[in-house]
Amino acid sequence: MNVKFAGILLFVLSSLFVDAQESLLTGIIRDRKNFEAVPGATLVSTDSGKTFLSDKTGRFRLRMGSDSFFVAVSSAGYQTDTFKLYRTGKNELYLSPSHASMSEVVVTGTMRTVQKTASPVPVEVYTPKFFLKNPSPTIFDALQMVNGVRPQLNCNVCNTGDIHMNGLEGPYTMVLIDGMPIMSSLASVYGLSGIPNSLVERIEIVKGPASSLYGSEAIGGLINVITKNPVKAPKLAIDISGTTWGEMSADLGVKYKIGKKITGLLGINYFNFSNRVDKNNDIFTDITLQDRLSLFNKISWERKDNRLANVALRYITEDRWGGEMNWNKSFRGGDSVYGENVGTARFELIGNYQLPVKEKIVFSYSLNDHRQRSAYGNKIFDADQRIAFGQLTWNKSVGSTHELLLGLVSRYTFYDDNTTATFDTTGSKNLPDKVVLPGIFLQDEIKLNERQLVLIGIRYDYDKRHGNIVTPRLAWKLSVSPNDIIRVNAGTGFRVVNLFTEDHAALTGAREVVIKNSLKPERSYNVNINYIKKIYTGSWWLNLDLSAWYTYFTNRILPDYTTNTNLIIYDNLSGHAISKGVSLNTEMGFTNSLRGNVGVTFMDVSTVSNNPGGKKNTERQLLTERFTGTWAISYSFGKTGLTIDYTGNIYGPMKLPLLSADDPRPLYSPVWSLQNIQITKRIGNRIELYGGIKNLLNWTPAKRSPFLIARANDPFDKKVQYDAAGNPAKTSENPYGLSFDPNYVYGPNQGMRGFLGIRWAL
Repeated sequence: MNVKFAGILLFVLSSLFVDAQESLLTGIIRDRKNFEAVPGATLVSTDSGKTFLSDKTGRFRLRMGSDSFFVAVSSAGYQTDTFKLYRTGKNELYLSPSHASMSEVVVTGTMRTVQKTASPVPVEVYTPKFFLKNPSPTIFDALQMVNGVRPQLNCNVCNTGDIHMNGLEGPYTMVLIDGMPIMSSLASVYGLSGIPNSLVERIEIVKGPASSLYGSEAIGGLINVITKNPVKAPKLAIDISGTTWGEMSADLGVKYKIGKKITGLLGINYFNFSNRVDKNNDIFTDITLQDRLSLFNKISWERKDNRLANVALRYITEDRWGGEMNWNKSFRGGDSVYGENVGTARFELIGNYQLPVKEKIVFSYSLNDHRQRSAYGNKIFDADQRIAFGQLTWNKSVGSTHELLLGLVSRYTFYDDNTTATFDTTGSKNLPDKVVLPGIFLQDEIKLNERQLVLIGIRYDYDKRHGNIVTPRLAWKLSVSPNDIIRVNAGTGFRVVNLFTEDHAALTGAREVVIKNSLKPERSYNVNINYIKKIYTGSWWLNLDLSAWYTYFTNRILPDYTTNTNLIIYDNLSGHAISKGVSLNTEMGFTNSLRGNVGVTFMDVSTVSNNPGGKKNTERQLLTERFTGTWAISYSFGKTGLTIDYTGNIYGPMKLPLLSADDPRPLYSPVWSLQNIQITKRIGNRIELYGGIKNLLNWTPAKRSPFLIARANDPFDKKVQYDAAGNPAKTSENPYGLSFDPNYVYGPNQGMRGFLGIRWAL
């Protein structure tokens, strides 16, 4: 027995000795620029020559026979570096991006795939991880984190809205999915709702006119939502969250195969809010009740020579309402209890196909069918819009200095509603609006030398209502060094207006729309200067992105709210409008896991009109702030898997739409801020738990105003008396001479709320 015991003891001791000599070591490899994991990196021991690989989360495991030793780490797109590993400690290794791949790949600025630093057009790129610092149920809401971009609510009751970019309203911003225009001024809301975050690869934003490539609606900027390639997407992704206000949101993404060469990506997004809340005590719901379902399916084919072939389908249905707290659908369209109920069904088809020829010729197409059935109080507004878009592009390299892009495009728009807008001149026959808008564009990207690049572009469109429309473009990029880039862009933009898909539905419930004259297309002339500075050190990095812009508009179409409080009168501006400003985006990070984004924009958007006497009158644009700021600060607590995110916005005063000189509400909004905090806990490599508080300051517009909705106690104006000019008269019951109007809105009415969610990816 003693011999056996001695043998066992010797075996155990030898095992412990060996284990002590070769202990298991773990660590993680990260990108020094953004701290994201680097999967598939190669580690080579400088002592033994053994090779190891990091997994898809950047983590590695290896055995070491001493307290420390050196490894050489390399990965595609990064500079090879040597690190010392220790038996104890975090062993977080940071690789620096190589100069050849210092930035993301972008397509939006030039309509071809290039690295961000190589693009002559400044493009901002945001990944889903950026938006998850302040999770939101829609991309529309998430864009509040982007400097110079603001989701704007247009109605206190139905909460419809649009995207303001550098102070310009939603119709001036074109929305694209996978590079394809989702043609519709409603796209800034519905085109950015219902796309699961788990299916989004990145979002590219171009500020400034891009009509020379994308045509009408690209007069103020572009938002391009790029979805994941089905081949590279996770097999399964789930994101479920809820708030203390009763909002529920769920995202589901599933990858599937059809045979060997077809891969599909199915996304389902559901959002529900059914809790009636009236914290400002005006007997109206503070935010609309919503029930929204979106289905997204993208299919990709593997073809010879890696030619493109993708098609995506999306269907979104939504039922939303806001109004008096006791409203239900039995009151829809009546005049006893006020409510605004909007039912939407929207179908989209998006795709591209590269022709099987030697040259790179791609046919891209999109189709959307938008049906709205709505009631604004006792007024019914039903509308149908169908838009078909086709584009054929030919990308050709000529020598080593020219990149040519030639495109043929055509757009067909059908619009019909139940108002007099689509009646004939006699007012007795329905006459839907049908417009075909063909065009052609040519772009040449010229490499002058290793440091300078010039882009020249021109586009021609023909509209039977407005004739020939030409939009040229010029860009110049100078690479002072790999980390110092200057860009100058100049060009023109245009917008063919379809007024009733932009403002009519959102405002019908309170006012009647009047078109004073035949509207002409808007034109813009823009110059933009951009400077990027990148600084990398061994312990921190800093990116600076500074831009200044000046845009001059002619034929600007503006709403007149003040001539008659029951009307909105539209006409081309007799004069011009100007949008000018400067913005700064900063990204910073330290190797101690502290990182952040801070942005600030100063702008002036104003109109200069010619009065009958010859004098010029300059006015600030309504609902446009002078300055805005955004921030997102994050800190990761090493091996604990905990990350804390502090995000927020600050907005300067905006001029607001008052009903009269006696309106007691403030003419300008105060400086206001929305701030949020989130804590995320990673469990293993697949699960994340997250929670926090939105609107930490519990700010709402109602705190600085005696009321938001004018005459919420009489939404059908039954007790309003009018003077000889048709304006509301002052009475003892109506001391300010107001009529019902819900359009005094500049920020969300939703106060502080907690949220909790879980994400799981396979």
